Amino acid sequence: MALQVQDQQSFHKSKEMLPKIDKSGRFCSPRAARELALLIVYAACLQGSDPIRLFEKRINAAREPGYEFDKDSLLQYKHMSFGEPPVTAQSVEEADELLHSDEQDSAIEAKVLSAPPKLVYSKLILIFTRKLLVATVDKWDDHVLVIDKVVPSNWKNEPAGRILELSILHLAMSEITVLGTRHPIVINEAVDLAKRFCDGAAPRVINGCLRTFVKDLAGTSRTQASKSKQEVPLEV
Repeated sequence: MALQVQDQQSFHKSKEMLPKIDKSGRFCSPRAARELALLIVYAACLQGSDPIRLFEKRINAAREPGYEFDKDSLLQYKHMSFGEPPVTAQSVEEADELLHSDEQDSAIEAKVLSAPPKLVYSKLILIFTRKLLVATVDKWDDHVLVIDKVVPSNWKNEPAGRILELSILHLAMSEITVLGTRHPIVINEAVDLAKRFCDGAAPRVINGCLRTFVKDLAGTSRTQASKSKQEVPLEV
């Protein structure tokens, strides 16, 4: 009975790890859009280019002659594959097996993330990704000032080493303020992206930064609402 329960738990866990695929065999979950947007913003920062132009360039890039994409790799791709503490192998064979598994996951990830986006993501996800990028670009300068106030001092001292973390903050803040997604959802997604692509205390720091941002945002909205009420002329 215990074995059966364990097997059911393993099944549900593995099922949760699988990405959502639509009928055309493409990613259709918002998580995939946020991940793609992050990779585009990160690459744009490294290249010093515009994220929207970079996104459209990737979308419209011609495929190499003879290129084929194995859609089975999408079923094996893990959006929820987070960094874990070091694992101690009990034998050389077990260590080899773990290494082989990691190499397989890395190869699948590289294949998926480097593939033409139209083969990997549904049309709706590509539209959502572009909306995220447009919102991020529009709010970039404003949020640079906000981020400078909420991030720890060591992040300010090494911005070049924190491009991923800062990109996550920009995307999350823009999704909240421009697209109007509920902040608990955005914060949870941002923390998961940090767990997946960053290291150390990044998930905890990003969680704290975004909660401070949302709190300040709410305070500003209340202040503006109060001023608006005071400015309404009295009817005689």
